[in-house]
Amino acid sequence: MADQLARAEDFEKKAEKKLSGWGLFGSKFEDAADLFDKSANSFKLAKSWDKAGSTYIKLANCHLKLESKHEAAQAYVDAAHSYKKTNINEAVSCLNNAVNLFCEIGRLSMAARYLKEIAELYESEQNIEQAVVYYEKAADFYENEEVSTSANQCKQKVAQFAAQLEQYQKSIEIYEDIARQSLNNNLLKYGVKGHLLNAGICQLCKGDVIAITNALERYQELDPTFSGTREYKLLADIAAAIDEEDVGNFTSVIKEFDSMSPLDSWKTTLLLRVKDKLKAKELEEDDLT
Repeated sequence: MADQLARAEDFEKKAEKKLSGWGLFGSKFEDAADLFDKSANSFKLAKSWDKAGSTYIKLANCHLKLESKHEAAQAYVDAAHSYKKTNINEAVSCLNNAVNLFCEIGRLSMAARYLKEIAELYESEQNIEQAVVYYEKAADFYENEEVSTSANQCKQKVAQFAAQLEQYQKSIEIYEDIARQSLNNNLLKYGVKGHLLNAGICQLCKGDVIAITNALERYQELDPTFSGTREYKLLADIAAAIDEEDVGNFTSVIKEFDSMSPLDSWKTTLLLRVKDKLKAKELEEDDLT
């Protein structure tokens, strides 16, 4: 470790010396770039992540002087991957720089990839609002490049988080749109009932029984096989329990479904919100009688 650190510092000093000297036709930037690259790699081997990150930024600046935007973008990505270990804000800043450069040189699929990575960093920090912003940007870029699978993965993240933030209509529109697209794809059509279930749960969260009944009719028109699924039955039975204001029935319907197809934490959280609203309504009516 100590050896690698000493090597890294030695390469860095040599690179700085090159930059402060004279060079013909940009040769000093090429020489410095080579030395900064070696320095950053040695800092990484020494697990000195902040120093590796800052050295990769110096490498990016050399590439920019040489008008090598692709190499500069890649250096910013390397900087971000070093900073990820210690400083999420710096990592995000470097990835944003890389995205801007990839956009300038028309590498939009690369830009999309790193926008998604920024979203994942924010997600890991539980910064859901910012994660949504970047998943939406990544989805747009992937769509422009016609990479629909990756676009839909990002959109599903947006829908998931929007529902957590109680932006139910936004989630509904995304899930319905993905279901519509998936129907025309033999590989994806088996996931349609799952997307429609997610959309339906968001409809239930809005607390409008007529809206969920209308939605179920629309989903049947969209996919005639949906009415024969357990997902459809779950939504219809929950809607009936809400209409009858029957908390006991609501609970047993969910338990029965969960015993056959375990509900993930996202669905459970949203269904608990629906149940809490139903309970509150029941208590309110008890108080009135």
